[in-house]
Amino acid sequence: MSSFKKGLYIVSTPIGNLEDISLRALSILKNSDFIYCEDTRHSSKLLNYYKIKKKLISNHKFNEKSQVAKAIEYLKQGKILSLISDSGTPILSDPGNILVKECINKNINIYTIPGASAVTSALTCSGFDSKFLFYGFLPKKPGELSDVLKKLEKIENTLIFFVPAVKFVFYLKFFKKYFSDRKIVIAREMTKLHEEYIRDEVNNIDPSKISLKGELTVVISEKKNKKVDISNVELKKMIKSTLRKKSVKDTVQFIASKNNISKKIIYQMCLEINENKNN
Repeated sequence: MSSFKKGLYIVSTPIGNLEDISLRALSILKNSDFIYCEDTRHSSKLLNYYKIKKKLISNHKFNEKSQVAKAIEYLKQGKILSLISDSGTPILSDPGNILVKECINKNINIYTIPGASAVTSALTCSGFDSKFLFYGFLPKKPGELSDVLKKLEKIENTLIFFVPAVKFVFYLKFFKKYFSDRKIVIAREMTKLHEEYIRDEVNNIDPSKISLKGELTVVISEKKNKKVDISNVELKKMIKSTLRKKSVKDTVQFIASKNNISKKIIYQMCLEINENKNN
């Protein structure tokens, strides 16, 4: 008898190497009544590798809405359903969110079986700041893409995208326009035999030297504040001008934010300027 509770299980599967799957994930797949997946042919390879014989039901972006009602019916009957994607953690830029929302609306239990993720795998190998924003797949139309990247350009954290290799040259032009002052890591074939990480400045990337196959995980580094070289004379002039309009506290905050200068140095200069003014 299965020790698993009835409900929907969000099961993470390997992103490349079939052995990157947890024992618990294999156990729930073996004990599921049905397994919902993107591509039955692709998922069959994983199940066959582990000799798991369960009914696979195709659940992709073109039929997801029509599949939800049947899945909810199965779950209400007390069935155990597993949701998997072609690779990695389901729902992150993959189908499944509609089903999860409907389960929440119907008070059906949802459980997670964590595991491999291309997002965190690429991030941990990038060497960039761990505070990140994952966007997923970017828009295909130039106008929509520009609108999105204009907003993302202002975000200081690490950025992560999924990019089809065949479209990389197209997206690279936009990356160079909006992230020219940042570094980039292009992760391809992660966990597979030909695993590779291309590291460089965004502007230095030459797509002709990259094997453009499959799906790439692109990581853009965090935004670095540019240091502005400023002389003491210029700084004092700036402080004097600002002190005419703002308090010492506000002056320190304002100038430090604009010039990446120590607040302690600015504060000391403020005191000196005010002292000289009073003498």
